[in-house]
Amino acid sequence: MANIRICRFEPSFSSEAAAMWRLSKEKAIGQKEIHSFESHIHFLNHILPQDYEIYVALEHDRVVGIVAFNSAELNQLYVADDHQGKGIGEALLNLAKEHSGGSLFLYTFEINKNAQRFYEKHGFAEVGRGYENEENLPDIKYEWRRFEVKSS
Repeated sequence: MANIRICRFEPSFSSEAAAMWRLSKEKAIGQKEIHSFESHIHFLNHILPQDYEIYVALEHDRVVGIVAFNSAELNQLYVADDHQGKGIGEALLNLAKEHSGGSLFLYTFEINKNAQRFYEKHGFAEVGRGYENEENLPDIKYEWRRFEVKSS
């Protein structure tokens, strides 16, 4: 991650962040994004910031990752396809963990095996399944806890 810088999202990153996010998501789930590019920009600038902190990972001022979270939920985490496996997702995830209240939940698509491996590798455990998304794809709810309480 030598040339990677993580900073707060700014509207000037919108187009690049949305384009990277959409490509990464489309590759992960094998289908086109259902929302228009313009609505994705609006979501990123006006809807998501109401409830979530947003950060981007930049390489030479190019957006290569994005994360959106609050103290309880990891809402979005995407890394550019050509930058996966380089520690960027882990750095963004650790940022969310640091700002959490000690636990986080998230949903990922059942079809996205790479995401499942990633989250499980980083301490998340499956806690449920369903269809909690606009794509109507089966998804998995994961949860991470900073400290597991051991029963005696």
